[in-house]
Amino acid sequence: MSGRAARTVFGTVRMRLTLLYTGLFLVTSTILLTVVNLLLSNALESRVRSIKEDFPPFDRFPPGVPVPRAPDLPDLPARPEVVDVVNTLSGAVLRYQWTVSAIVIALLTVVSVAAGWWLAGRVLSPLRHITATARRLSLSNLHERIGLAGPRDELTDLAETFDAMLERLERSVDSQRRFIANAAHELRTPLSVQRAAIQIGLDDPLPDRLVPVREKLLTANRRTERLIDSLLLLAQAEHGPDGMEPAALDALVRQAIEETTADGVVITSETRPVVVVGDPILLGRLLTNLLQNAVRHNRPGGTVHVGLTVTGVLTVRNTGPKVPAERVDELFQPFRRLHSRTGSADGAGLGLSIVASIAQAHHATVTARPNPGGGLELTVSFPVLGG
Repeated sequence: MSGRAARTVFGTVRMRLTLLYTGLFLVTSTILLTVVNLLLSNALESRVRSIKEDFPPFDRFPPGVPVPRAPDLPDLPARPEVVDVVNTLSGAVLRYQWTVSAIVIALLTVVSVAAGWWLAGRVLSPLRHITATARRLSLSNLHERIGLAGPRDELTDLAETFDAMLERLERSVDSQRRFIANAAHELRTPLSVQRAAIQIGLDDPLPDRLVPVREKLLTANRRTERLIDSLLLLAQAEHGPDGMEPAALDALVRQAIEETTADGVVITSETRPVVVVGDPILLGRLLTNLLQNAVRHNRPGGTVHVGLTVTGVLTVRNTGPKVPAERVDELFQPFRRLHSRTGSADGAGLGLSIVASIAQAHHATVTARPNPGGGLELTVSFPVLGG
């Protein structure tokens, strides 16, 4: 066996577990047999001393001369072989005991290696199943799961954690696929308008026809720019802010209200001083998107109310068309539009998905619920600095 192969074999978890089981067995069995032999040695020496105390020393009497014992016992002849047996009994028994112990330990070592190898294989078999599943998975079969059966233990917890990770990964991949398909569709629409305007409008380039063609091209170009800017902002929000610093959220709210074109909608606010930790640019874009969404999805003469509490709860409530409660969760998905004002249907459908991504990057939570009379109420809960 080469050095690399030896390192591979002895570097496996199964081999390490086998060596660990064998080592523990050898240590415990050696300690056990040593203690037993030492106790046996003490017992034998004690017994031999008791025998010598009960009888006078044999070597003081010549062979054949009776050895006096207790008054009620008959005398025993002094026999040299009895003297030798008594003097060598303890050593002979202990040598035999240590020899048998060494043989038993050697045999049990072989048995423990085999048993440890088998037991380690049984313990690690679920891990091999998990590893095989992980190697087999790809983007085309993320729907597969480990589904490890058996008693509730650390390995089944690991398998369930892995399955949960696969489920999240599958949802993420599906979301990315839908996002790419929707983005391609959204980008294709203005490009198709530009191509049609160029092909049809410039086919007969009269001066009076160039103006509407130019307007169509500029409108399509602006829509493409807004979409690309939104996609870049969404990617930045999902990546997370580059730097975090204390930011006055109430000041950012007032600034966003001032920069938002109301377009016939009345905006009211009620804010309290709040300081959060985050990227002021991304936070400002979150507030702008919320206000633009509330204005765009509204009715003529409608209202938008912005509230901010000292606990960092931001609320944006507007009037407008009714929103089905079962479709509220769709609002935070890219390229989803439920209602839009006339003449404002040029939104990219990324406003609230950008809000959700920025909020997640700042450890905030976003919720939405429809108003009873129409419109929507969006709530963003920020962790307050020092709270």
